[in-house]
Amino acid sequence: MKPIYDSREKQCKDPFGAVTNGQTVTFAVHLPKTLPAEAVILRMFQMDKWDQFQDIPMFFFETDRLTNSYGCTFSAPRPCLYAYHFLVDSGDGFITIKRGLGNYGIIGDGELWQLTVYDAAMKTPACLREGVLYQIFPDRFHNSGIPAENPYEDRTLRTDWGGMPAWRPNRYGEITNSDYFGGNLAGITEKLDYLADLGVTCIYLNPIFEAHSNHRYNTADYLKVDPLLGTNEDFRDLCQKAKARGISVILDGVFSHTGSDSIYFNKKKRYGGGGAYNDPKSPYIRWYRFTSYPTQYESWWGFETLPNVEETEPSYLEFICGEDGVLRKWMRLGAAGFRLDVADELPDVFLDQLHSAVKAEDPHAAIIGEVWEDASNKVSYGVRRRYLLGEQLDSVMNYPFKDALLNYVRHGNGSAFYNTVMQILENYPPPVIPALMNSLSTHDTPRAITLLAGEYLNDNGREWQEAHHLLTKEQYARGQKLLLLAAVIQFGLPGVPCIYYGDEAGMQGYKDPFNRGCYPWGEEDKTLLEGMRALGRIRGDYPVFSKADFLPLVFNDCMCAFLRQTDQLRFLFAINRSNRPHTLVTPNNAEPIVLYSCGGYAKSVLNAESGVVLLWHKK
Repeated sequence: MKPIYDSREKQCKDPFGAVTNGQTVTFAVHLPKTLPAEAVILRMFQMDKWDQFQDIPMFFFETDRLTNSYGCTFSAPRPCLYAYHFLVDSGDGFITIKRGLGNYGIIGDGELWQLTVYDAAMKTPACLREGVLYQIFPDRFHNSGIPAENPYEDRTLRTDWGGMPAWRPNRYGEITNSDYFGGNLAGITEKLDYLADLGVTCIYLNPIFEAHSNHRYNTADYLKVDPLLGTNEDFRDLCQKAKARGISVILDGVFSHTGSDSIYFNKKKRYGGGGAYNDPKSPYIRWYRFTSYPTQYESWWGFETLPNVEETEPSYLEFICGEDGVLRKWMRLGAAGFRLDVADELPDVFLDQLHSAVKAEDPHAAIIGEVWEDASNKVSYGVRRRYLLGEQLDSVMNYPFKDALLNYVRHGNGSAFYNTVMQILENYPPPVIPALMNSLSTHDTPRAITLLAGEYLNDNGREWQEAHHLLTKEQYARGQKLLLLAAVIQFGLPGVPCIYYGDEAGMQGYKDPFNRGCYPWGEEDKTLLEGMRALGRIRGDYPVFSKADFLPLVFNDCMCAFLRQTDQLRFLFAINRSNRPHTLVTPNNAEPIVLYSCGGYAKSVLNAESGVVLLWHKK
């Protein structure tokens, strides 16, 4: 029997997913013949304008033994987020059809379906759509050995590369994040061949601007590289040498707040007697939100070391987005775009101007937002955001995929994983999907191998996390297997796979700072490293994934398998997470090419805890 309605089925909605303004969408509902219908209506809302709606009559067009089918078309004149459901006039009143579990239409109470209408002119940059991203926490990746100039006495320069990052409060109860292991830009440059061999086509750097912490999210000077990382010329050199290897470099833009210990705020007077905290006539005074000058001011999540900025203040907008502003300065030094820290705390006016500035400097530059939820319908501070409708973000950090994939590989529940994947593919504009940043770990989350095989973190604090930093031998062996399974799916899903530095080497750890250790050069897990290299080579050898269709085959508690295919090529990504072998039903009888396997695959049989990537050339 046909579903009453399922927005993922072509017989109910065509085309699938988000559409452009002006594009016609066809809707159809298939009502049981036992349900009388004098009239059927599609009710379409602009999201959040619930007292305004458009009722579109649906016409009868088909019947079969069990159902009567009704259809209509809809076209939106401009980019906008819509929500909809259906109404049936039964003769005794109206019956609603809304979204139930699994996206299926149900009679009665439920949710509304979403229709994303994006700008027809929207394009996303090629540097995100192909290849592999690689995220680097600069202080912990590689030290070139060049002695660093340290003009600041309150920094501790560590000589024990690979030691445990400091986390205990000082005698004043402060966690200063002031220990540095010496990773630098020149060190990254030295490892470009290593990254190229891993298939990397784009590097995302955590903040590199001068800041008085090792994470550098408390910016002190937007216009210069932190001295422990090198110089602005070192950054230019990195970008030039990366570009020669086909690798782009994206910077972390932290624009919702600065450090209190900065040129602009200058609470500690590190930068002389000026700054907004010390001088009410400072040129930066209007950047900040003082409630009682100077001691009380708005700060990021209550951290007094991170005063919020007024992003819509004209002088701040000009400083960041102007013709000679921060964005263009770093792009002229070689940056291929920006990842925006806490994008949901940046107002639309700021994002609009940032987009205009970045794209004016380079139409092919990338803008990635840190958004942890479904970014297509995100509400922040009471405002429905329009990140992905055009003229704001090109992509987002795809945390929904990450969380669902790791949960699936460790625990099962294929239907939950499938629904998460399909919801993102349905809600996001097609130009955004191949550019999605698909990570398994980031600097803000525990390491993937730890989540997959370690003890559950629960509410345990840093003392517990330090004590459990390393997995047992048995846990690690299991984590290694599961991480490779997760990577098979990660590298096949729509979007661009992103490796958090050291995941490919077996790095472990729970939350910050234990997930920010030093890369173990010379002590890498060779099995993981070779697996990631092999998967990266697939992305490099077959640069078609931005155009390849996604066809789900199996999403159950034991197996996950899907196709990515073009007119000429058909790829199958599959894993068996169970503890017994399973037969993999392949799409045709031709013998495939095995591009990669882990855990054991032969003659259509996946061993327990194994994965495979297969290729067929279409005739």
